[in-house]
Amino acid sequence: MVKKLFRRAVRLRRTTFASMTAAMLVGLNPAAAEACEALRLAPGGVVAQVTDGDTVVLDSGLVVRLIGTQAPKLPLGREGFPTWPLAPEAKSALEALVLNKSVRLGFGGEEIDRYERALAHLFLDDAAESAWAQLHMVQAGLARVYSFPDNRQCLDQLFAAEAQARAERLGIWADPYYSVRAADRPAELARLAGSYELVEGRVLLADRNGSRVYLNFGRIWKEDFTVVIEAPALRLFAEDGLDPLTLDGALIRVRGWVDDRDGPRIEVTHPEQIEVLARR
Repeated sequence: MVKKLFRRAVRLRRTTFASMTAAMLVGLNPAAAEACEALRLAPGGVVAQVTDGDTVVLDSGLVVRLIGTQAPKLPLGREGFPTWPLAPEAKSALEALVLNKSVRLGFGGEEIDRYERALAHLFLDDAAESAWAQLHMVQAGLARVYSFPDNRQCLDQLFAAEAQARAERLGIWADPYYSVRAADRPAELARLAGSYELVEGRVLLADRNGSRVYLNFGRIWKEDFTVVIEAPALRLFAEDGLDPLTLDGALIRVRGWVDDRDGPRIEVTHPEQIEVLARR
């Protein structure tokens, strides 16, 4: 039933790297569904439970994952899983905003995941208290931008809010656990394998090898930090008129899950994972 109601695949086109438009949106503070006109809005119901800082349960029983953000994680019954710093605070902030309130859902890509959770933007339905939950959490420094190749709407506004919260050292941005990492410290990054990180550095060489593009941040390819862009992601770059090979020499920020395979690396699956901070 849930799959029939919510599954819809959408191919999306974007025209720039995330940071290029985010810089122009810092002054905006949209608080209603109109903040993202491309979304398909649908009635949601009343929020009956807040699971953590990016997941709620509606009175219908539908679990909604707040797409586009990642809040600090709670164990939620997972043995040995640590509580991330500020996870209880993030849950409490989302509860204060949406619990027992009527909401609308905004869909802009894949609408349900393998766990049968709805993947949606969440908006309060009360016109007198209109709010966009994702934006609220990111502005407060209690969530960071976390996107997927099949769900890329509304990110410019969220990137702008994240940049402001980070500049003001709000919430997670004052905690070293969430620090932006340096690409020229591969040993440190290797120790962070398995974690989601933001990494900044200057691309020493952007190179294509077969169906992949590598952004190299050091000369020792098997030890230094690398960004890997596989063929499916390269197609998204091409659809958006972007060529990652032009990042040669650029100062960038990349976000994603770190693994340690011939040195620490992040696989980029869509253009919004890369923010261009400065060209050569």
